[in-house]
Parts: sequence; C-alpha cells; structure tokens
Amino acid sequence: MQLMQEWNLGALALRNRIGVSPMCQYSARDGLPNAWHHVHLGSRAVGGAGIVFAEATAVTPAGRITPADTGLWNDAQAQAWQPIAAFIAAQGAVPAIQLAHAGRKASCAVPWQGGQPLSPAHGGWTPLAPSALAHHAHGPPPQALDAAGIAAVVEAFGAAARRAARAGFGLIEIHAAHGYLLHQFLSPLANHREDDHGGSLQRRARLLRAVVAAVRAQWPRPRPLAVRVSATDWVEGGWDIEQCVELAHWLREDGVDLIDCSSGGLVAHANVPAEPGYQVGFAARIRSEAGIATAAVGLITEPRQAEAIVAAGQADLVLLGREHLRDPYFARRAAAELGATLRVPEPYQRGW
Repeated sequence: MQLMQEWNLGALALRNRIGVSPMCQYSARDGLPNAWHHVHLGSRAVGGAGIVFAEATAVTPAGRITPADTGLWNDAQAQAWQPIAAFIAAQGAVPAIQLAHAGRKASCAVPWQGGQPLSPAHGGWTPLAPSALAHHAHGPPPQALDAAGIAAVVEAFGAAARRAARAGFGLIEIHAAHGYLLHQFLSPLANHREDDHGGSLQRRARLLRAVVAAVRAQWPRPRPLAVRVSATDWVEGGWDIEQCVELAHWLREDGVDLIDCSSGGLVAHANVPAEPGYQVGFAARIRSEAGIATAAVGLITEPRQAEAIVAAGQADLVLLGREHLRDPYFARRAAAELGATLRVPEPYQRGW
C-alpha cells in the first residue's frame, strides 16, 4: 500500500503520493484568482490529496492562454494567492503552483467559447514563439522572440517564483509541456531558429535550463522544484522520449527534483494512443534512466491502478486531473479501498 504512504520531496513531507494535476479553470480576471479557485483547490485539499497544484499560471500577460488565466506577474496576484495556499496547507496538503508561458498558443478564447485565436480587436494580443510558425492552421503567425525577449521571459519566470514563495506555495512546477513556450523551444517542429536557441538538442534546451536557473535563484534548495514535460510529440521528427531522457539528466544536474511526465500538445494532428495509463511508461523510463523522481499522469482513474504504478516503481507520484474534477475526494476513496486512513477535518468527522 505504497500509494497512501508518506513520501519526502526536498524539504516537504507529503502525506501520500496522490496529487491534483494543474488544471486551468479559465475563471480569473486580470490574472487574479478568486473565490472559485479557493473553493476548487481547497476542496481537493480537504479531499485528501498529498499535493494540490494550482493551474498553469502565467508569468506575463502575454503568456496567458486566454484572458481568463491566472497570473503571477504582479504583487496583487501574489497577495490573492496567499489565502488559497494557506487553506490548502491547513488541510494537510502541499500547495503547489505551475508557472507557465503559453507562447504561440496564447491569446485564445476560453474552451467553452470555442477556444479560437483572439485578435487584438477582440481582446487578444500577438503571441510569442521561438519561430514565426502558427499553432493553428488558420491562425495568425506569432512573433519570434529576439534575444531581449528571451531574456525577459527568463526574468519573468524568476520574478514569478519569488512571488510564489511570498504567496506561501511549497512546490513550484515549470510548465515545459503541452505545446506551450518552453516545449516549443524544445521541439524541432516549432523551433526553426538558427541561433544559440535552435538546432541541436543542447541549444533547444537552453531556454528551459535558463528558466530553471532563474527560478532556482529565487527558490533555493531544499525547496523542491518540478518540471512538467511532454515526453513525446507523437509525431515523427518531433520531440521524443530519447531527447526527453537526455534533458532529464541535465535538469537533475540543474537542481530539478521531479519530472512530471505528460505528452503531446504541440501539434493538433498528432495521433495519441490514449488509453488507461498510456503515459506511465515515460515516467518509468525517465525515472530509471535519468535517476530522478517522476510523476505519472494521464487516464489514471482507479485507486488500485494508481497503487500498482507506485508499487512497481514506475513513478514516485501519481497526479490525477479529470478524475479529481469528477471526484474531489478521490484520495479518501483510495484510502478506503486500500485499507488506509486519512485525517478527517473536525467539521466532517461525523460523516466518517
């Protein structure tokens, strides 16, 4: 029953190995989290998860996926996150936040309004990217970042990490997956640069490694640091698991403690073989070959399935996204099914 056992990550003692994956709520205004985020994240902490991740949180206004994304590019946003992080921690979970920049996938409508690219006339802005290659077939091309723009991105991630510490988060995850800016630099499908940030794997990884260094400068050890990766683009000639394993070696040396192993998101036409646990093998391979802790994600929906992943040493943590939308109390259900116990908040003890 390893899933429900305490586990240490850096300076943190997690009460179990179940986490709530970062899931965008598209419910903020001016990057400020609000009562929705407090209740959404707080209920999952009450539900028993060991880690509760806030959604992909933009480090600059231009880095938002939609105008309704949360942010950490100013101090008012850090202050708005404080009571949310404090409540999560008070329920026994680790409050975590994912820092992100959407790159060429920025400036879109929220999903339930179609998710299409927004023009400046409709509240949008010009997306930024490694190369002037649009994500959407009929979308406007993004602006390729110059050296000053790249330096500004690195600085923004560092500043956001400083604010995350001030807000009371216990874990930062850098979002380098799902086709967003840092993943765009990694993948040869999106990065056609001919300078020091394009071409070889070492050059394509330069921006991510600079971001890790900037975050680490504001988030020193033993505070744990994670990076979410897409282990493959699921497209021939794109980013793949072999490159990802090599990257994980470098990230471990750079001070990263955990690789959160997802996949896809860079191109819309990828053929993704989605089935239960379809990404677990990536977490297992990176854990084994790069010698770094990993988190497994993707169509993990049952307690015994999650237990089997951890017990087999395929991953150190199991992060659930959509299943936590359906069941905020997944961890309590898992404890009951696996014969473990979780502390119940005093106001709820009559129900147990």
